[in-house]
Amino acid sequence: MYSARYDGHNGRQEQIDFLTNKEKKSSKKTIAVVVGVLAALLILAALAAFLIWLFLFKSTEESTLSKLLEPSTLVFSGHMKLPNVPYNEKLEKTNSKEFEALADDLEAILGENLKKDDLLTKYYTKSVVSAFSEGVVAYYWSQFDIPVEDLEIVPEISEERVLETLENGIKAQRSTGGPKTVRITEITASATDPRMARNPRAKECFFRLEAEDKTKTFESPGYPKAYPAKSRCQWQIRTSVDNAIFVTFPFFNVEDDCSDDFVSIYDSLSPDDSQAITEKCGQRPPSNPLEVSSSGNIMLINLITDSEVQRPGFSANYKAIPKSKVKTCGGELSKSQGVFTSPLHPSFYPPAVDCKWTIKVPAGKKVRVKFTMFRMKEPGVDIRECNKDFVQIEDRKFCGEVSSLSHTSKTNILEVYFHSDESYTDKGFSAEYSAFDPQNPCPNEFACASGICIAKDLRCDGWNDCGDMSDEMKCKCEDDQFGCKNGLCKPRIWMCDRVNDCGDGSDEEQCSCEENEWRCGDGTCLPQDVVCDTKKDCEDGSDEANCKTSPGICSDFSFQCKNKECVNKVNAECDRINDCSDNSDEENCGCGTRPYKLNRIVGGQNAELGEWPWQVSLHFLTYGHTCGASIISERWLLSAAHCFVTSSPSNHVPSNWQSYSGMQDQYKQDDVQRRSLKKIISHPDYNIMTFDYDVALLELSEPLEFTNTIQPICLPSSSHVFPAGMSCWVTGWGALREGGQAARLLQKASVKIINDTVCNVVTEGQVTSRMLCSGFLAGGVDACQGDSGGPLVCFEESGKWFQAGIVSWGEGCARRNKPGVYSRVTKLIGWIKKETGI
Repeated sequence: MYSARYDGHNGRQEQIDFLTNKEKKSSKKTIAVVVGVLAALLILAALAAFLIWLFLFKSTEESTLSKLLEPSTLVFSGHMKLPNVPYNEKLEKTNSKEFEALADDLEAILGENLKKDDLLTKYYTKSVVSAFSEGVVAYYWSQFDIPVEDLEIVPEISEERVLETLENGIKAQRSTGGPKTVRITEITASATDPRMARNPRAKECFFRLEAEDKTKTFESPGYPKAYPAKSRCQWQIRTSVDNAIFVTFPFFNVEDDCSDDFVSIYDSLSPDDSQAITEKCGQRPPSNPLEVSSSGNIMLINLITDSEVQRPGFSANYKAIPKSKVKTCGGELSKSQGVFTSPLHPSFYPPAVDCKWTIKVPAGKKVRVKFTMFRMKEPGVDIRECNKDFVQIEDRKFCGEVSSLSHTSKTNILEVYFHSDESYTDKGFSAEYSAFDPQNPCPNEFACASGICIAKDLRCDGWNDCGDMSDEMKCKCEDDQFGCKNGLCKPRIWMCDRVNDCGDGSDEEQCSCEENEWRCGDGTCLPQDVVCDTKKDCEDGSDEANCKTSPGICSDFSFQCKNKECVNKVNAECDRINDCSDNSDEENCGCGTRPYKLNRIVGGQNAELGEWPWQVSLHFLTYGHTCGASIISERWLLSAAHCFVTSSPSNHVPSNWQSYSGMQDQYKQDDVQRRSLKKIISHPDYNIMTFDYDVALLELSEPLEFTNTIQPICLPSSSHVFPAGMSCWVTGWGALREGGQAARLLQKASVKIINDTVCNVVTEGQVTSRMLCSGFLAGGVDACQGDSGGPLVCFEESGKWFQAGIVSWGEGCARRNKPGVYSRVTKLIGWIKKETGI
């Protein structure tokens, strides 16, 4: 066989030469040389490539990584006791020679001891003594800076290691020190946010205050306009040794993210977490001010701001109060009834307090205690253990935030203990006690097992009114109730609402399709594999409603973007995720937020100031409050048509109405914005007989100014889903009971969405697709006269409140199995947007 050689790759026809044997031999030698050279070149190229990668790309990679990581700063703070140092008031002044001399000595001692540890000495930067108090007690902090390349050792520089190093150094110093050596008998160390490590001698946003009997004031920098970014401010407050310090914040508005901006308060002059009273951010209403006290005569307050959004900050009042007022609590209670509270309630109780109340009633009677407010929340505390702050009744401890708490004594004497440790306090509790006859504990009422009394008609109504289910045991179910398998009775209207009201799921058993089937929105059952198959198998398209694999399918559940794209995702609007390619799902989302931080009051139905900032009171002529409405923009309100379309034409005259926004109390108009109506637009299809299309739009004569107590509610898209069983809220100044007078204070009621099919049954077919039912019917909670036109609002996971309904009609107020009926906003949103341009 012949070998072939190919030449001439110049576009012409390739030439083939046949080689002789001699030529073949010389060719082999040539090939070997060429192969060797090529191999060497390849090796050199590979080596060069490796070196280039090593020195260029590898270094670039490490450089990029180092840019992503940042050096770490660790700070530990605490205090030291100095028994051989005589107290001198000049030590309180950071610019005095006495302060500087002693601080310099102690800082040198701290540095010397911390450098004895082989690891700590590598990263130790400095120690700063920040204050002295009676005793003498010195407050300090120490700093360690760890570079990026050593970040893995950060966990080794622990609180325990720092404290052990300091304690060992102090022990050694005590045994060898001379008479003039500063003697340290006790030292603490606690991991501290480096942003709170302030050097008072640097005088950068540092303030020293003296509390007296007369109230004084201090403010955050920039108040009331805005505090500057990257603020690191500190206030040391002192008073005489027999007094404690009480601070209240009548105005408090800090960015609502405590990781960036916050105010932290300490029962110390050091930002030691073990002495923290509280840490707060957000905005507080005047009705719920932040009020704290110290256990002794010192307090430290820090303001840290890191967010790009600057808020007004705070204004604070401070004064000295007798220490006895802080420490004295408890005692004997011998009246037949009364009230007792945690120290300083409703302000935060002070740290390090123990109280004991002994309640004694006449022999033969027992003691009943009911807590009307209970709040003792503390970071990281297991409320099952209550190992820090707690109330103890007999052998049981209570802590955290409890919505319903009552107790009955075994004898005519009951002891109640209260304990707060040295860190983190809260609003505490308020409790009512009364004596009762165990033979007739609840005259004309039902006696719960816990000892509290409830109205007899709340017995066997499906609600746990007692708190221990004793009012729902051994019940015979009525015709309008569903008998659960576990023996409980529940209202029939709660069936098939996707909520396990029975507790054993029996109220939801006959409501769904088989396990291998999918239930469409209209109740039709189809095979499970129809879901997300990119085909609209359900008539309403609900099988493709939440499927990323079905971008081209539009259904009643799809959110339609401005560019006409469909997003198959439940409640896509204002969820902080851009689902539309034009981002139109996240437009106009400056709504549905409550600026104020709000407390949850046990059993309370009075709304707090700013709790429902979109609620409006509508006054007709001289009749006072007549209907409710909700704010949907600066110029537009949403209400019910039946408030205006009546037998009297005067109801549809805009000038006969006045709107009041930001109102809580009908008798108080502080910070309330009054606006007359410019236009009333009732839905053209409103039916005065059936209440179908019961919706009206109100244009204001001048725009509203949004404030802490005046905000718009979010309007849902037509595809927004408010599922059966969802808990929502209805608000208004309507009558507190059927036939009663209107409320003076804004009322709130927690209700839940009722299944459409069940709603249609209990209303005897009177509901249309523009209506929805909601209520806790048997529990006596519902909208009532005067609430008409007000909003039914629901809270979404996105953190926004959406308006689901408008109070429309119902049979009476809170009648059994007669739900409140609301205009369904999702079915009316097209008309609302067309008329208002919102």
